[in-house]
Formats: sequence, C-alpha cells, structure tokens
Amino acid sequence: MSVRRVVVTGMGAVTPIGNDTEQFWAAVKEGKTGFAPITAFDTTEYKVKLAAEVKDYDPTLSMDKKSAKRMERFSQFAVTAAGEAIRDSGIDLEKMDPYRIGCAVGSGVGSLQAIERECAHLREKGPSRVGPLLVPLMISNMAAGNVSIAYGLKGKNIDVVTACASGTHSIGEAFRSIRYGEADVMVAGGSEAAVSPIGIAGFTALTALSTCEDPAQCSLPFDERRSGFVMGEGAGIVVLEELEHAKARGAKILAELAGYGSTADAFHITSPAEDGAGAARAMINALEDAGIAREELEYINAHGTATHYNDLFETRAIKLAFGEHAYRLKINSTKSMIGHLLGAAGAVEFITCVKELQEGYIHRTVGLERSEPEMDLDYCRGEYRGDVRYALSNSLGFGGHNASLLVKKYEG
Repeated sequence: MSVRRVVVTGMGAVTPIGNDTEQFWAAVKEGKTGFAPITAFDTTEYKVKLAAEVKDYDPTLSMDKKSAKRMERFSQFAVTAAGEAIRDSGIDLEKMDPYRIGCAVGSGVGSLQAIERECAHLREKGPSRVGPLLVPLMISNMAAGNVSIAYGLKGKNIDVVTACASGTHSIGEAFRSIRYGEADVMVAGGSEAAVSPIGIAGFTALTALSTCEDPAQCSLPFDERRSGFVMGEGAGIVVLEELEHAKARGAKILAELAGYGSTADAFHITSPAEDGAGAARAMINALEDAGIAREELEYINAHGTATHYNDLFETRAIKLAFGEHAYRLKINSTKSMIGHLLGAAGAVEFITCVKELQEGYIHRTVGLERSEPEMDLDYCRGEYRGDVRYALSNSLGFGGHNASLLVKKYEG
C-alpha cells in the first residue's frame, strides 16, 4: 500500500526554561539554562543538589482545579502541553471524527511521588489507608489517558514506555499510525516529573547524575569535564497530521516528519553498546525510511546526556553511521540547557529540531569547551545560522532502546 506523508501542525511544551513553546524557544536562543537547587524536597542528605525543575507552573491555567487534583504532575504537564499544541494547530476538534484522532504520549516512570506518598501511608498507617487513586495516579499511561479525556480524542491511544526514548518512540509510533491509515491526526510526545526523593536517590546510586553544585557547570554534554546528567522535568507534545488532511483545512505546516528508526542494543540494562552499532542502525533506518541519503543530513540533535559513556558511545554511533560525513555534521545537545527530561526528553528535542529548521538556526551546546581526542566531531560550541533542510533527533533509553526521527523542512 502507498504510504501517506505526515506533517507537524502544532506544538506545545512545558520545560525548565519556559512553560510554553515560544518561551522555551526564546530561552534556547539566549542559551539560558534551567539548573538550580532542588525545591521539591530537602536535599540535605543527598549528594545531588541540583535539578532542572519547571518553574512557576500553575495547572489551573489549563484545566479546572478538580481535574488538576486528580492528576499527578507528569499528567498535568502532558495535558497543558497538549492543549497548547492543539490550539497551535488550529484544528477544530468538534468538526473531526473523534475516532480518527489519536494520542501517543509516553512517560518513562509515571508518578514516583504517588508511590512515595502511599508507601509512607502503608508503612505508617497500614494497608487500609492507601489511597484509592494510587494506581490510576501513578501508572505511566495516565498521561496519554488524561490527554485523551481532556480533549475527547477517541482514536488509537498508546503509551510507549522505553525509558529515555519514550517521547521519541511515541512520536515515531504516532507517525506510523498516520502513515498507514490508522489515524488522520495524532497528539504525540512525552511527559515526565521525576524530581523526587526516590528518583534522585535511585539515579544517584547508579552514578548517573552529576553531583556538581555549580549550575553553570553541572550539565556539560560532550565536554571532557562532564560528570553525569542533571534530572529535568516537563513535557513536549506535537500534533501530527496527514499532509492532505492538513492542507484541506488550511493548516499552517511547521515541518514534515519523514522517517523513523528504532532498534535495540541487546547489550546492557543501562549502558549503550560500546561500538554504537544499535544507535547507528536506528539513525540509518530513519534516513532510509525517509529516502534521504546520509550525505544529505546536516544536523543531529543528539541524546547527549553528559554521562561519560553515553556521549562517547553516541559519538562512535554517529561515526559508524556516517563515516567521513560525520565530520561535516552539526551535532548539539539541548540537555545542556534543560537537563534530561527522561521520557519527555526526545519530544522536547523534536520540538527544538522543528524550530531550528523553521528559523535556519542551530543552537550551541551550552558550556561546551573541550572534548577528549576520540570525541572530535562538531558539537556546536557556537551557534550556527543558515538554511537547514534535515534534522535527526536521537534518543537512547535504558534497556538498549534506540530511536531516531528524521525531520524535514516543509517545502510543499
């Protein structure tokens, strides 16, 4: 069967440097960072003191108080970002067949806060005092569920849980759903809010988080001084639409999603494959899916977590996938400004790619000064301005999950 073209017609974001897409994008261009001492809990006994928290967020600006109380923070973020994306798309949901518009919103961990809160009740007061809404509050699919309920989306509704690749896989699976006729429109992305005692303690125990207490030096992707990632939170949601459907209603088209690649390392529960083969194949698959030659790609928004192994092994993956062309690619990490949003990371970075293609602007990797000898690619120490036709967004998740999305500047 023939495949259908898929375009982006709306975007919404809640991030550590802006609570909507335009605020976020303005901050990216300023090189603003969202790192600060953790406010969600007392960190006195914790090695990690900093995170990239969402600031000044008021859920009642996008939902009523009763609905907000029946959602955990990750679900609130998703509903807020989805509302912005739907408004941005200009789509009139009342004129659509609700069974032709679906939802794919991923979350890596759901609500750790709900688990912490109710485990304390269990321990201190017994099983009869565990809240009746614990399960529907904590499970990761409730971001997608709440978005669907809030906006009346009755089509395909899924939650892809692949750790740090969840948002990217969710957008990719939504893309496939439209391409092969399961839906005409999909609201897709990721949401996460894991700045909590057990979240920070758990990742600290893995030695994955930076213990640096200087907000200007704590998240340094691709720099030889990198010491781990900084936990972030937020949501990124996009409206994906079949091209002819979008054109028929006169939608403004922001970009085309042209390719999607997904592989597994089958190597280790936390470390990427050392040779980068799995991530390399995901990138190649995305390019082939889009019908794009490797030499045509100009830019990669890397997973770029600022952990020692991720940045080194992702560099190897890029070299393996692109050979000598790797040295002509612009490569950056949005995590240098917003930290690692786990299941929301890839979705916010996808939005970044769309904005970069629209404006012919590639942001710098903030804080990057010098990389070790093997990491000798162009990691964007400075910003770049010029026409960019293609962007590749990478996400790599614990468990060996690799996902890449090929975004194309819309040219009709």
